[in-house]
Amino acid sequence: MNPEILELLRKKSQPRDWEDLNKHFQAEICGYVGLEPVYQFYSTLNDSLEINAHSISLSVQPQASYIPWHQHNYAEMMIPLLGKCCVVVNGKKITVEQEDIIMVGKGVSHRVEETDSGAIVVNIALKNTAFSLTDLNFMLHSGTGQSISNLLFSLLSSDENRETQYCLFKVNHQAQIVNLIYDIIGEYYHDDVQSNQIIRFDLLGLFSRLIRQAYHGKLSVKDGKFTNNGTDVLSLLLYIEKHYQAITLEEMATNFGFNPNYLSAYLKKNTGLTFIKLVHLQRINVAAEYLANTVVAIEQIALKVGYENPSYFYKIFKKTMGCSPKEYRQRFYKLHN
Repeated sequence: MNPEILELLRKKSQPRDWEDLNKHFQAEICGYVGLEPVYQFYSTLNDSLEINAHSISLSVQPQASYIPWHQHNYAEMMIPLLGKCCVVVNGKKITVEQEDIIMVGKGVSHRVEETDSGAIVVNIALKNTAFSLTDLNFMLHSGTGQSISNLLFSLLSSDENRETQYCLFKVNHQAQIVNLIYDIIGEYYHDDVQSNQIIRFDLLGLFSRLIRQAYHGKLSVKDGKFTNNGTDVLSLLLYIEKHYQAITLEEMATNFGFNPNYLSAYLKKNTGLTFIKLVHLQRINVAAEYLANTVVAIEQIALKVGYENPSYFYKIFKKTMGCSPKEYRQRFYKLHN
């Protein structure tokens, strides 16, 4: 908790009248939820209600103020730093406790219920241009192939073509995550040399820490699309990432309490990849790290990541990475020597 930043945000979170706000938004109605209109909020405004053209922008939610149903053409993160907020998506009320994070996807209709007068809720807008390809590579394991972490990042950024509506991260006041949030806010409101870059890297670091916390079971993640028994796509992918060496579809389905055919179809629908391809991706990315950072024999690496047949490992590695394991090691060596 940073008293200086909280005081700054408090001054920017005074109640606002929706009719007055809409004079600045000039939002069009794009549909209805029951009898209530849904507005298009396609421009990000700063706290002075001026249009903000930056790819990453912050604002403070007005306290105790009516906010109608609306949708964005960008992903939005909402973080209560004091108090809590309640977000309504698809008829479901999601309570976001202090220092937890909810990310709502592009094109998802939602509204935020009036907060208490003492609550401070920060909104972070992430437009399509928020992260470059270089930034996205920061999320990847070593190697040139697609990785499980890449899929996780896709879930977190909530592509508008996906069915996932929101992700709720129960942070449990993890100090390193909370400190990153405050650093992002501090850089945004005290703009200095390289502030935009620092904000971008802090966000990537934030996502990485959320993934790590989920991996170690210290973070509860709820997905707006798949909530059967509290399970979500993120949990399924993390399970594959952790148990890739000897995992089977039947064993994984049993662990989550699903029929194997249902689990297979669900993974394919929500990631675009079959169960076995997801396992191959994880195995090959780990193998690539071994090839790049050790001198262990290729046959031993194949066995280490779950392939008893070296020839099959060679075949899958080349199909995934575009070169043989030997060529990959040689290219990596030349690149770094």
